Amino acid sequence: MPLIDTIPYWLDTRVLTSSFKAEKTLTKDTVPVDVDAVLFWKIVDPRKAALDVADYQSSISWASQTALRDVIGKTMLSDMLEGRDKISDALQKIIDQRTEPWGINVISVEVKDVLIPASLEDAMSMQAQAERERQARVILGDSERQVAEKFGEAAKTYLNNPVALHLRAMNMLYEGLKQNSTIVIVPSSAVETMQLGGLAGLTALTMGLGADKKKLDAGGDRTISEASTAIDEPISEAVLAPA
Repeated sequence: MPLIDTIPYWLDTRVLTSSFKAEKTLTKDTVPVDVDAVLFWKIVDPRKAALDVADYQSSISWASQTALRDVIGKTMLSDMLEGRDKISDALQKIIDQRTEPWGINVISVEVKDVLIPASLEDAMSMQAQAERERQARVILGDSERQVAEKFGEAAKTYLNNPVALHLRAMNMLYEGLKQNSTIVIVPSSAVETMQLGGLAGLTALTMGLGADKKKLDAGGDRTISEASTAIDEPISEAVLAPA
């Protein structure tokens, strides 16, 4: 006698995935967000999944959505944006507790995306930009403080060593004329301090620098050390000449 057999359920015991989301859900600091997540689960007891719950797939979907809304309502927006792993772990534990009586094991939960309002994105962007500018100003101020401290140490050194101050002043004047090759206005008191012989010394210094630069531009073979020697000679002559 032929028999007719029916199969009420087809249960897949492989690892399954389900996507779920929560829209316009308020965080702990009252910010509406949209969150998308993926659930990885597996049927470990087919008997419970078939007999203890009417539709285990729909039950898992609703349990996941309510758990996601509960977690969002207890989490600050900053923690949600920075610590997705913590939210995923919390969701995995909550959903697994709810689905365990149905013979279902939740393997993991992954939060895919967190969407915030466009106006809030602009405000957060401006806040981040302001924070970067503040840090840049703090770094600049700290650099100026360090430079000022070094200048203070140098001033103490020059205070007890007039020869070093004299050489430094001459070097600064020499570098300025060498790079710019223009007329530099120097106070008479500074000229007397550097002992350049007044106007004659400065004129000799400028003429020597200009002549040396023309020779270098014309393709002379003198080295930099020889050029420096040629520049120093008019300076010494100007210092020895009467003012």
